Amino acid sequence: MAKSRRQFLTVTSAGLIGAAVSRTLKAQDVPPQQQTTPGAPTAFGTGPLVGPEISPQTITEAEKLVQIEMSRPDAEMAAESWRPNMAALYERRTGPRKFIPEDSLAPASVWVPISVEPYFRPFEGIIHKVPPRFARSKADAGGLPASDEDIAYAPVTKLSRWVEQKKLTSTRLTQIYLERIRKFDPKLRCIITLTADHALEQAKQADAEIAAGKYRGPLHGIPFGVKDLLDTANIPTTWGAEPYRDRVPKTDSVVVKRLYEAGAVLIAKLSLGALALNDIWFGGQTMNPWLLEEGSSGSSAGPGAATAAGLLGFSIGSETGGSIISPTMRCGIVGLRPTYGNVPRTGAMTLCWTLDKLGPMTRSVEDTLLVLNAIKGAEPGDLESVDTELNFDAAKSVSGLKVGYFPKWMNEAPATDVDRAALKAIEKSGMRLREVSLPDWPYDSLNVILFAEAAASFEQLTLNGREHELKAQVPDAWPNIFRQSRFLSAVDFVQADRFRRKVAQEMARLFQEVDMLLVPSLRDEMLVIANNTGHPSLTFRAGFVEVSEARSDWAPDPKHPLPKFSPPRRVPHGITLIGRLFDEGTLGSAGMALEKIFNVMDQRPPGF
Repeated sequence: MAKSRRQFLTVTSAGLIGAAVSRTLKAQDVPPQQQTTPGAPTAFGTGPLVGPEISPQTITEAEKLVQIEMSRPDAEMAAESWRPNMAALYERRTGPRKFIPEDSLAPASVWVPISVEPYFRPFEGIIHKVPPRFARSKADAGGLPASDEDIAYAPVTKLSRWVEQKKLTSTRLTQIYLERIRKFDPKLRCIITLTADHALEQAKQADAEIAAGKYRGPLHGIPFGVKDLLDTANIPTTWGAEPYRDRVPKTDSVVVKRLYEAGAVLIAKLSLGALALNDIWFGGQTMNPWLLEEGSSGSSAGPGAATAAGLLGFSIGSETGGSIISPTMRCGIVGLRPTYGNVPRTGAMTLCWTLDKLGPMTRSVEDTLLVLNAIKGAEPGDLESVDTELNFDAAKSVSGLKVGYFPKWMNEAPATDVDRAALKAIEKSGMRLREVSLPDWPYDSLNVILFAEAAASFEQLTLNGREHELKAQVPDAWPNIFRQSRFLSAVDFVQADRFRRKVAQEMARLFQEVDMLLVPSLRDEMLVIANNTGHPSLTFRAGFVEVSEARSDWAPDPKHPLPKFSPPRRVPHGITLIGRLFDEGTLGSAGMALEKIFNVMDQRPPGF
């Protein structure tokens, strides 16, 4: 008999009982047909009896997973009616009429951060009414250093001037980086695919164009690398994961295409933790050049390590829940996580449709703005991407800008003396500090969205059992989390989505009071909050701390303790500024002012 129309229009939270297995219906599997009058709607409970039989004990055991409690009669009713009421809702993946969505199919609901911003009307002028102004630093880069190492570690702000003034060719710069990659990548494991021939060909073309007077801008001739979740035509894009290591796209991702249009030179596809989690990929663990006994953090592990070790001019990372901020912190570089929607993700691996962001990882604050200016803007393939203008003036004063901070956060871990010293640096710069606060809410509850979207994105990998091929199989790695996420409640997902809007409204309230926030970079609440609300962040080195034990993204494993150090080791430490939506230019100005005061970016990892 026909299934109830309403059955297919209802989303149920009872999807906790495990995968229902479709089977051939027998006569006794069909419940008594509902007595109907012509024109009367069908009712729940009249569908075919599909899926495995369950008992009240099945319901009782499943209750433990989502921490609810039914009475015995309610559990009996739920078990008795499960097959005609709910089991057919799994037909999408159990059959017989299976629907397997293509990788590029996004959810119908889209996250639009600006929809909750009461301050957006005055801010609107920045995007639509004020003529955009992008003015890079006019400072002279000086003479070309005699040392290849000094050239390699120079920021894009200097490299671009030397290339523009024909003091340095793209070909020579590319060769310098290729030699450093050959020398140091065996220690770091930050390169998945080296594109040497491709890079030299692009560098030769860049030199010819510049010699002919066709200078494309500050990225022209600059070698770069991208996290290996960005598609590159005819070059492997592996997502760092064993099941995809032979994957070769036919087209370039939009970000790569835009960097090519800016004249940049692709030198390498960089490592990421498998499927964008932490720093272990099918080639091993990517290591921190400042401390080779620890991973570089993830999941933008390769961009962090390669940029810190001077193996390329700049890199592109991605963030869903901390994947630009964390390796930027540990490797002592600069990372800009743009506003959600500011950079199109077309041609990038999807982990979470409403959370994924792409952004630059560099060796100076200004570099991040130079790169963002080349890759931002709407593109039809990314439904959430938007067109905005990047207003940035490297010479603009930051005096009077209001910087909010959370006093409690600054006085407890993970904040350090470097974070607290940043408060004084803000006042020295002419900016003003304001104490702010947020409600004491369970912000980690928002991770229901992350886990559900990620499990949906890689559902076929899990259903086919290929998640077992991933290198990391510990409880906090994707294989286990994907499987566990099958038991997440749809009701809790919707409630988390509603909670997300409330949190966004609280952030909007804060940004009526201040221009930006200063936060400890790895403060869990803000990593979750700002990634869910879509606000941009700028993380950059502010000083150094000493560590007596290696750090890890992974949960502690007593069988494999982390290395300890005596005496402690000196490593870089960074701070993070959170900005208003689409106001990366103000973040850049503030970051440049503080960068000058900190004066620590010129220090390099020993041995590199």
